[in-house]
Amino acid sequence: QVQLVESGGGLVQPGGSLRLSCAASGIDLKYYAIAWFRQAPGKGPEGVSSISSSDGSTAYADSVKGRFTISRDKATNTVYLQMNSLKPEDTAVYYCNVIVNYANYWGQGTQVTVSS
Repeated sequence: QVQLVESGGGLVQPGGSLRLSCAASGIDLKYYAIAWFRQAPGKGPEGVSSISSSDGSTAYADSVKGRFTISRDKATNTVYLQMNSLKPEDTAVYYCNVIVNYANYWGQGTQVTVSS
């Protein structure tokens, strides 16, 4: 059974950094594209970043480009989202997502709050 578990969220001041983790079980992440989404209070979900399975190419939303970095550790079967220069508008619940055999899997989410 596919399971994704996010961690690493918390409260940080504007300009600070956090590193989110998405640990997978039941699949080998190196064979699947992984995406990070976020949902802020009162707003719909927003795609943040993704990493491909084939060549590890990455993509970012314009709102996080240059501040966030997605990466994958094959040894630990974990995908990371390094978030730097955080802004209050980055406050949201962050989720990782994978599609396996046309089924959509989500983690439970991790809260990121950027506030002074």
